[in-house]
Amino acid sequence: MPKEKIKILLVEDDSFLLGMYAAKFEAEGLKVAIAEDGEKALRAFRKERPDIILLDIILPKIDGFEVLKQLKADSSSAKVPVIMLTNLSQQEEIDKGLKLGAEDFLIKAHFMPSEVVDKIKKILNK
Repeated sequence: MPKEKIKILLVEDDSFLLGMYAAKFEAEGLKVAIAEDGEKALRAFRKERPDIILLDIILPKIDGFEVLKQLKADSSSAKVPVIMLTNLSQQEEIDKGLKLGAEDFLIKAHFMPSEVVDKIKKILNK
């Protein structure tokens, strides 16, 4: 029986990046659900039940930190690993994300999509 595909929820408001990451993840055999803002991210989580979430910080409606806070406060989503994916690279932001329960913090400019895929696999294989 084939192993279930890893399902990732990609939360990103930049449609170019959203498309690029989604295409790369699908090419790597991951299942991708997408959300372009914080409200949609929370709805998509409940509907899709992803294995891992890639979360931008600067988002319309509800920012990534608030989404992370809400996910971690809810017992149904608290255990799902969240990787913050952002262009913010200030230490305070990184610390805040990790304190709120993010598994990792990736700065978009520093990582190719293929490296992000490697990170996802590493976290899920822990």
